[in-house]
Amino acid sequence: MNTAPASHTTSVSVTAQITQLPDLSMSDIKSIWKELFHADTPTHNRQFLERRIAYRLQEIEFRKVDRSLVDRNKRRIQQILDSGKNKKLDRDIRMMAGTVLTREYQGHEYRVMATTDGQYEFEGRLYQSLSRIAKEITGTAWSGPLFFGLKTYAGKKPATKKGGKK
Repeated sequence: MNTAPASHTTSVSVTAQITQLPDLSMSDIKSIWKELFHADTPTHNRQFLERRIAYRLQEIEFRKVDRSLVDRNKRRIQQILDSGKNKKLDRDIRMMAGTVLTREYQGHEYRVMATTDGQYEFEGRLYQSLSRIAKEITGTAWSGPLFFGLKTYAGKKPATKKGGKK
């Protein structure tokens, strides 16, 4: 049974291909790697291979959508690396289209993909904010970037007792 993601020339969605990766055998992962990178796997670390395959699948798909998107992003990344830390990234979280966020919550794994128009695809529906998706998952208001691990809690540390009565 060949459950490997179909070649990038088929109509199987990138999200579906990426979602299938954890369920594939290691030999399937290696053959997908060879197809995408035209080389043997550089490591046997499955998590590394899955992440690189997922990135490459997204890169190929979004190059079809906007041929110059990947090239523009690579140039921008290089500019950031050359100039040091980009202060805007601290204030405003913008993800490259195709980025997949994964969060495990109450024993269930949730995946969200950033789209080219700045929205997020979750379970076949488009959302304008990660916070709305976090609320959909948890049933309560959450900071979407905090829920998906893009930000850390910057609130006060819990008070500690110093001295006091015995």
